[in-house]
Parts: sequence; C-alpha cells; structure tokens
Amino acid sequence: MLGLIGKKVGMTQMFNQFGELMPVTVIQIEPNVVVGERTLEKNGYSAVVLGAMSVKPNRVTSPVKGQFAKNNVDPKRHMIEMRDFEQECSIGDSLGVEIFENDAFVDVIGTSKGKGYQGVMKRHGFGGGRKTHGSKFHREGGSTGMAAYPARVIKGTKMPGRMGGARTTTQNLRIVRIDSDKQMIVVGGAIPGANDGMVIVRRSKKKG
Repeated sequence: MLGLIGKKVGMTQMFNQFGELMPVTVIQIEPNVVVGERTLEKNGYSAVVLGAMSVKPNRVTSPVKGQFAKNNVDPKRHMIEMRDFEQECSIGDSLGVEIFENDAFVDVIGTSKGKGYQGVMKRHGFGGGRKTHGSKFHREGGSTGMAAYPARVIKGTKMPGRMGGARTTTQNLRIVRIDSDKQMIVVGGAIPGANDGMVIVRRSKKKG
C-alpha cells in the first residue's frame, strides 16, 4: 500500500487525448514526513506513520508532542498510519507525489460535505407522494412500524437523519497529470469534501 496526505484545491476541466472535455480535481500534496514506524516485533504489524502540515508546538497536546520529540520531528497537524507501506523509508524522510509516477489509478479518502438533518427524499432518494392538491402526502417517509406484531420499527429502516460529514472513499480515479515541481496531482472526476479539506490519496486497491 502507498498513500499520502493531501489537500483538495478544487475542480476544473481539461481536454483528454480524444479532444473531449472532462472534469478533474486538483490535489495539493503537502510534504509528508515519516514521523513513526510500527514493527512486527513491537506492535504485531508493519506500518508507517505519516504527518503533514506543520503546526505550532503549543497547538499540540503533551502526549502527542512527546511522540514528535522522541523522533526529532516537527509537530504535524494531520497524521495517518499506512499499513504494509511498499516504499523503503525511515523516520524523518519526506515523501512527495513522485511515489505515484508508476500508477494509473488512485483512491481518494475524505470527509463528505455535511448536509445537516435531512428528510428521506434528499437523504435516501425516496420518490415521495403525489404533488396534486389535496394529497396530504408529499415528502413524508410513510409508515415505518408494524401493527400488533412485532409492534416496533425494524433496525436499519431508512428514515430522516443526519446526512454527510462522514468518511467517504472514491475509488479508481484516473491520474490525469502529476506535477512534481508544484507537488500537485490531477485526477479525473470528483472527490469527497470541500475545497481546502484534508484527503488521503492512496494507490488504487482494484486497479493497481
């Protein structure tokens, strides 16, 4: 597995090799520093801890600050753990977008935009009732429970509730361009989250 921490810059459009206009998303890859390691002998598994986006030491809690001080690394705002990291690296190394030069597809993980409390039509795509006058049933979810038996609402029933603001993965996004000088990667299509949001770009699991 290979992956890096990045920042969603925004969407634009480009022409592909067939002359077709396609939507793309630009991702800024911040300098990813190896701030820790997990070994089979000590932790029971192999992994690399990556950190990105520097932060003032007084903005970090004491327990977390000690982890950086132990490895002589400046505090970072975001940290992720990548298991079975395929590239040889050691604590203090800085990784960039170059690790994706031999890949054609990536998966992007981010936090989807929060929509607040929504009804069943927006949240689950329900059709709703008739729009005619006098129907008295337009955007409601309808009945949800049972009668005498089992006299309850079954778990998992689609109902109104909080929508968005959850970890979301978009798979198999084609790499359109990699800019090593600006440390940017351009992928086809949309990715989760708002502009300037933190995302994780990793090698595609299905189309490696």
